[in-house]
Amino acid sequence: MATAVAPRDDFAKPAYVLSGRRYDHYFFSTMALLMLATVFVGFARTYYLKGFFGTPPLPGLLVEIHGLVMTSWVVLFIAQVTLVARRRTRVHQRLGVLGAVLAGVIVVVGVATGIAAAARDASPGPPALQFLVIPLGDMLVFAILVGTALYFRRSRLDIHKRLMLLAAVNLLAPAIARIPVNFIATGGALAFFGLTDLCILAWVGFDTIRNRRLHPAFLWGTLFIIAAQPLRLMLAGTDLWLRFATALVGLWK
Repeated sequence: MATAVAPRDDFAKPAYVLSGRRYDHYFFSTMALLMLATVFVGFARTYYLKGFFGTPPLPGLLVEIHGLVMTSWVVLFIAQVTLVARRRTRVHQRLGVLGAVLAGVIVVVGVATGIAAAARDASPGPPALQFLVIPLGDMLVFAILVGTALYFRRSRLDIHKRLMLLAAVNLLAPAIARIPVNFIATGGALAFFGLTDLCILAWVGFDTIRNRRLHPAFLWGTLFIIAAQPLRLMLAGTDLWLRFATALVGLWK
């Protein structure tokens, strides 16, 4: 029987045909594997299989570390989903401490990598100082989503796991941008942001149909991710941003 208090680790449980726990295992496990495939395909030529493609070496140790910590995040995400599916909740919680630390490392290394790229004038198209708003914005959105998810890790597991999923999907944009497909390569931010948003909307839509209502964490988290994208693009060419980016790069040099 439904009660006035929302369950801690389920959402709209009476609406499920399968049990809420069983559905969550299928849903989050599938999302984790799709993210792994996207990251691998996107970075195969420049990172994972660069020896087979004759790709030039990465520009410095920092970029190597960045690739390592981002790969570790994807692997950890899959491990956490698997642990929950196998009901290894205590191990999941203990590993979550490592996840919180790794998330902090990702933000620090991600910011440093973005600034270092701007300092050596590396950009996929637009001026490097303008493009710097993209990786720094990714790190800000990621930090807010993960931080909020960690806040709800004990009181509202339904919020926690959905925000963690959104945080992980938010980081797919760089991988999608590197998938060797012509319309992505020529489409710029519209292509890789748009495809990332389509992934989010498809997964949120599936979850909504399955539960017969939109989960608030998916609603506000998705709006936050999508709204942050055009705001970054509008900010990129302003004098305020260019002065800020110039100061950051100056400190790095």
